[in-house]
Amino acid sequence: MPPVASDIIGAQVDVRSLAKHFGTVKAVDDITFTAEPGSFLTLLGPSGSGKTTTLNIIAGFESPTAGEVLLGSNPITSIPTYKRNIGMVFQNYALFPHMSVAQNIAYPLKMRRASKSQIDHMVTEAMQMVQLEEFGDRFPKQLSGGQQQRVAIARALVFNPPLLLMDEPLGALDKKLREQMQIEIKRIQNQTGITVIYVTHDQEEALVMSDQIIILNNGRLQQIGSPAEIYDKPRNRFVADFIGETNLLEAEVRKENTHFIVELIDLDARFEAPLEMALVPGEISISIRPEMLWLDNNRTDRFTGIDGRIEELIYVGESTKYIVKVLDKQVVIRQPRRTDTGGFSKGDPVTIQFNIADLVFINSEIKSERS
Repeated sequence: MPPVASDIIGAQVDVRSLAKHFGTVKAVDDITFTAEPGSFLTLLGPSGSGKTTTLNIIAGFESPTAGEVLLGSNPITSIPTYKRNIGMVFQNYALFPHMSVAQNIAYPLKMRRASKSQIDHMVTEAMQMVQLEEFGDRFPKQLSGGQQQRVAIARALVFNPPLLLMDEPLGALDKKLREQMQIEIKRIQNQTGITVIYVTHDQEEALVMSDQIIILNNGRLQQIGSPAEIYDKPRNRFVADFIGETNLLEAEVRKENTHFIVELIDLDARFEAPLEMALVPGEISISIRPEMLWLDNNRTDRFTGIDGRIEELIYVGESTKYIVKVLDKQVVIRQPRRTDTGGFSKGDPVTIQFNIADLVFINSEIKSERS
């Protein structure tokens, strides 16, 4: 009997120097990355960044202009889609409306000419995996959006593929259901050990679900890293601005004998940084997350402060978002409600405080290379 869904072993995927040109448009421009066996890798970027084209090349729906894709150690670039043995899940579910849940899940096994006993056993296993054991006789129209997506996942995994490709699979769901399905998909992936390559434009979704994130823009790879690396240490201005919310400031760095002088051009402010930070003198950008800033009524000796005036207060449930005007620049600060005891009001003069260690310095050479 073939292995059931719970026996899936994920394969390594290598994408090497991949390119796809549509006339003069470089939809994918020299992309190289590896998805480790059993990992959850997300291709993240705005519309037109090349993420879906990259996924379509891996799936076999598009032929690359250059480069190759390996599944395990086997080149698959010239192999037809139906022979790649890859599971796929899309935003629109693509379920057969005239088939029951069990029949939809069984379809890939019938195409592979599995025996009836094999099909019955593997379909039962797959329905248990997605927690739809009692829904086998129902039809897609009788299911919620989240349940339909679970059926699509079960159908994609029932034939034991080493790789699962998912293209915006949660885009049609409302926010609460989408968050529930994020946890569900990650549970299934952990349970099966399958390798997943996932496409989304939703930054929060990528941060929640991924082992590794690849940021794409205009067909080019901007950064590869863990969610923490992408969020905390963006490599360039695009990544810093695209992932979450940040304050991007222009600065000039000068080296003194015992320290660096960092001048914030936008804010007409300056501070000292220790030589251990090994900054590159010259023009740079600085990224600082709103949650890494806080407000005070007065400067302190321990922290660098920047004076401004509160322009807006925005209640966002778990936190308060302050927009502070400093000269002509707006700086965003986000403070958790449980620690937000300042009693600030619109129009109040305040001092923005921060730790120098929380600043991300983006060198001009990296900024110009990738932005």
